[in-house]
Amino acid sequence: MGRVTDLAAFSALLTDEGRGLLTGLRHYDPAQELAVASRLRRDHPAELVSAALGQARLRQRAVAKFGADDAYAMFFTPAGVEQSTRASVARHRAAAFARLGVRSVADLCCGIGGDAIALARAGVRVLAVDRDPLTAAVARANAEALGLADLIEVRCADVTEVDTSPYDAVFVDPARRGGRGRIFDPEAYSPPLSWAVDTARRARHAALKVAPGIPHEVVPPEAEAEWISDGGDVKEAVLWFGTAPGSVRATLLPSGATLAVTEPPPPPPVRRAGRYLYEPDGAVIRAHLVAEVAARVGGGLLDETIAYVTADELRPTPYATAYEITDELPFHLKRLKALLREREVGTLTVKKRGSAVEPEEVRRRVKPKGPNAATVFLTRAAGAPVMLIGHPAKPAPDGRD
Repeated sequence: MGRVTDLAAFSALLTDEGRGLLTGLRHYDPAQELAVASRLRRDHPAELVSAALGQARLRQRAVAKFGADDAYAMFFTPAGVEQSTRASVARHRAAAFARLGVRSVADLCCGIGGDAIALARAGVRVLAVDRDPLTAAVARANAEALGLADLIEVRCADVTEVDTSPYDAVFVDPARRGGRGRIFDPEAYSPPLSWAVDTARRARHAALKVAPGIPHEVVPPEAEAEWISDGGDVKEAVLWFGTAPGSVRATLLPSGATLAVTEPPPPPPVRRAGRYLYEPDGAVIRAHLVAEVAARVGGGLLDETIAYVTADELRPTPYATAYEITDELPFHLKRLKALLREREVGTLTVKKRGSAVEPEEVRRRVKPKGPNAATVFLTRAAGAPVMLIGHPAKPAPDGRD
């Protein structure tokens, strides 16, 4: 369906009839779509029913990112649901702008308006720009639906032609997906990272949203690089301008714990497995701050190429999950199977780093059975494949491990 047709179908959803259909579809079951569509078409145009059902499915998918209250009031495109910033991350970034004293932001490549909404709710005036007419219309509808139209101006335009000088800050979220999927080359972003960096350099403050896998060597020296995880999943990286040049930061949501360094610590020692193994958060790993975590827990690495930290003492940290290790074995699935049978382990969590073996293959081969639970780490120690068996660590009631 062409974009003009898509825009017409979306506009129909903004009528009283369209909004009424959407309200009635809040709890509909997609598995019953044919029956629901047949019933609704008795009283409504087929095109409107099709658009409403599509929008209802998108709203259901968006609940995970935006929460039910916002998701069922907002409007989405398929790309908008997939690519928009998770609300918790957008709130974190908006709060960071507000702490910098920013009162107005030019939000370039705004998409369906997720970041603009968070900024407006933080009291920041926003110019939200997207070159796609349908996407801009959706962003405008979302600002109105959430009562933020007074703070969010939506403009359909090419972001490279927008004058950002009247605004305190610039936020750029380049498109990182193309017709063949994810784009890994920053210069293949739309617009390219180099354009976004030039735009950021002209602003008093700026933030550029980039893929979390961005190579550290392409980060401009005057930028602060922040990697953000939410619930343990790495969501994005942000290049900040006008803050702390050259520093690197890992931020963990929802706690808001932040690990930041300007000068990285020396590489941690490689050592034998101790009583505890620490699995750093993904944002810490992406930010290359595993050495900082190792220093904080008094530990070292099992292998210089693997991001597992081992230590003899339990020192709880928000930046890594600690496990108490009970057994260390050379990699051998028959030995693992025998040990699990002896321990009556039926609930087995398999984690791997530096191993080609897939967790599902391990479960299929060892056939865990019994009332107990365990975690097995498939990894390397000093270059050799090993299996570490243990369980999540719990501090003793008196605070000693």
